[in-house]
Amino acid sequence: MHGAPQRTRARLRTRGARRRLALAGASAALFFVPALSAAADGTAEPGGDGRTPVQLLAVNDLHGNLDAVPGPAGSVHRKGPNGELEQVQAGGVSRLATLLDRARERARGAQSLTVAAGDMIGGSPLLSAAYHDEPTVEALETLGLDVTAVGNHEFDEGPEELRRMDAGGCHPKDGCADPNRPYDGADFPYLAANVLPRGAEKAGKAERKPILPPYWIKKLPGGERIGFIGLTTKDTPSVVSASMTKDLVFADEVETIDRYAGELDRRGVKAVVALVHEGARPPAKTYDATCGKDGAADRLDGRIQTIAEQASPKVDLFVTGHSHEPYMCSVPDPAGQPRLVTQSASFGRTFTDLRFDIDRRTGDVVRSSARAEAHAVTTDTPEQQRVDRVVEKWRARSAEMADEPVGYISDDIPGRGAPDPETPLGDLITDAQVAATREAGAELALLNWGGVRSDLTYRASGKEGDGVVTYGEAFQVQPFDNPLVTMVLSGKQLLTVLRQQFSGENEGYPQVLQISDELRFDVDMSRTGADRLLTDTVRVNGEPVDVSRDYRVTVNDFLSQGGNGFSELKEGTDRQSVTRDLAAFTEYLKSRSSPEAPIAPPKADRITWR
Repeated sequence: MHGAPQRTRARLRTRGARRRLALAGASAALFFVPALSAAADGTAEPGGDGRTPVQLLAVNDLHGNLDAVPGPAGSVHRKGPNGELEQVQAGGVSRLATLLDRARERARGAQSLTVAAGDMIGGSPLLSAAYHDEPTVEALETLGLDVTAVGNHEFDEGPEELRRMDAGGCHPKDGCADPNRPYDGADFPYLAANVLPRGAEKAGKAERKPILPPYWIKKLPGGERIGFIGLTTKDTPSVVSASMTKDLVFADEVETIDRYAGELDRRGVKAVVALVHEGARPPAKTYDATCGKDGAADRLDGRIQTIAEQASPKVDLFVTGHSHEPYMCSVPDPAGQPRLVTQSASFGRTFTDLRFDIDRRTGDVVRSSARAEAHAVTTDTPEQQRVDRVVEKWRARSAEMADEPVGYISDDIPGRGAPDPETPLGDLITDAQVAATREAGAELALLNWGGVRSDLTYRASGKEGDGVVTYGEAFQVQPFDNPLVTMVLSGKQLLTVLRQQFSGENEGYPQVLQISDELRFDVDMSRTGADRLLTDTVRVNGEPVDVSRDYRVTVNDFLSQGGNGFSELKEGTDRQSVTRDLAAFTEYLKSRSSPEAPIAPPKADRITWR
């Protein structure tokens, strides 16, 4: 694996002019929502006397998906003609670029900036991951990204790799594609206001320096300035492998926003946008979901609601990420004034077009002018040629590896896009992990839901033919290449782990594990916390769990370190690692399927919901 060729600064300096051009003759199915005003009494017209109109085009959680994600995980929901929900396939960074161009053209006269709220890289398909996400950085530069916050997945390979993505240089192990033209870093700033080196939190507030810049100031042609504060969830250590964040501290989001909003204010920057990689669930499931107009029943369900309610009124709007759920909401600030909080869908499936005015006299945002529209990147959208050339260049380099057949399936096997917490693909992967770690004594396997990144679709996405699973498709499902750890848990500990799906950190948002065929249990969601697990129903190989007996359990390295709130797994003993999750998955597909005998989707009936 190698790095990307150098991208010349001269070419990228011209991007601002080029991205304002509309693609001649391009057409796409665009789905608009009525403009959402941050004011309770309607939306003021932008660009009036003494005002400068601004456009922010916002994305988040791309995860290196340069291509559209196949299957349900790559779809968005919209209302059909009779009000019913229907799914529409969406995504593809080249199509996203086309629609961003069109949005900029529609906003002619406004100052347009493109921003992101983290997780633009990490957990990526082979097309990007084979080159340590340098293809995604180049594609984002080409489509005109101006600034991004870091997300938790920007730390998948640790802080030093993040610094390399920002500043450039050859990968320390895999080198560069051309040693004479090393990777030159991102031409957009990464912001990490609340990410501190361990120990820095003990220093005085003024001496606490984050590992990357806390904010970025954009000066508009008329002299107006906009400050962008970028930060990630303080829970990053629980959703990234602990070894990658052990030398970092993730400070409280509200405290961080307040600090830097005050600093920007002292520098005379009155228009402030927070790019926060923390999210929530909206009241509706459509890609154009809105909220904040009908009281408590119309709120965001998650931490960003509280952050937005508590953070400094000096911040004028929030662009968020992390939950992958699209929304455009109005949330009151501590002064009781409404402000927009938005998020786009993950994987490049949608983007948000935010508009507002800056008062030229005060330099501040006119809150009553703020509004947002959501746009779906439907797969019938033409591909923007500049970005498409970048994608195809990298595809050619990884094609031989990506196109290798590794297995056969008889139908779609839903994973990330499955409607229920237990997924057919999760069942298949955990069965593969048990098979791969039998030599370490594995009796059962557990997998975090977030470890399944996509679906397996029967219909061919390339030239491989229907029902063929390629290495690239398997990699998209299991992109982290985590070591598998087989450990000893007592029966009592195993029950504690299963209770932690619904308690502790996971009480508000259950983290239902994917489980191998040896394990069965029932859940009653009418109960609360750990009591949701019906302990007397837990069976291993058909037998009730014996609290005094030891079991050999396989999990990935992330879970073994207590990730996603499963702290009991850190107590597992007699640990052994004999393979990695991707290798286990591909070997299982190779050994258990053929064109004549493809794998059928598991029934996903190991957990019973009462």
